[in-house]
Amino acid sequence: MDGADPIIRLRGVRNAFGPQVVHDELDLDIYPGEIVGIVGGSGTGKSVLLRTIAGLRRPQAGRIELFGQDALAASEAERTEIDRRMGVMFQDGALFSALTVRENVEVPLRAVTGLPARLRRELADLKISLSGLPYLAGDKYPSELSGGMRKRAGLARALALDPEIVFLDEPTAGLDPIGASAFDSLIRKLSGTMGLTVFLVTHDLDTLHATCDRIAVLAEKRVLVTGTMEDMLQVDHPWVREYFHGPRARAALATLERTG
Repeated sequence: MDGADPIIRLRGVRNAFGPQVVHDELDLDIYPGEIVGIVGGSGTGKSVLLRTIAGLRRPQAGRIELFGQDALAASEAERTEIDRRMGVMFQDGALFSALTVRENVEVPLRAVTGLPARLRRELADLKISLSGLPYLAGDKYPSELSGGMRKRAGLARALALDPEIVFLDEPTAGLDPIGASAFDSLIRKLSGTMGLTVFLVTHDLDTLHATCDRIAVLAEKRVLVTGTMEDMLQVDHPWVREYFHGPRARAALATLERTG
């Protein structure tokens, strides 16, 4: 961080669905180039927070700054430019079933004025390659892919416009341990080589250990605490203590120590 301004800055964010308040007076800073894992119990609104920051829903109150701009007060043109600088990978990829992988990745590129079809195809193939998929995957439909391949295709689409921020919603959910570990390594590599800031919603302790620079815990309708994995081990809160000291946490730590 070293004195850098936050690339994402939330102050006093409130999200509610009718009488049900999910977030209230929620604050969070995320800095350029870091990978932040968002964790919390069921119903704490992890995915809701992701969608709010990404501009897919408007909060009832609060301020959201992205790239130093007030995202909630931005004009349509300003919002379009903000959106171009971000990519979102939804759970299971959320691909268009009637389009091939390549055509799915081309969808954001079609919004770029004056981009020739040949160049659009070449850029899509590049993103497919960066996501770790084989070249031939570009011609396949989502129904022809495994769950892990669909996630990588969703990641390729999120990277289509060379974003500065990538939002990942449960990227390793449903993957076997080997596939999840490979995806974790891919995220870490892409963050380093492309300078990505990653907002990562997860419940996977292995992912937190292997991938994240910081962790933000959602509890009591706000960000209860942020810090490194070591910081989390010192937090005296019932849910945090159970999550980071429970048997699954110990198993994840043991696995990390074995693999180095």
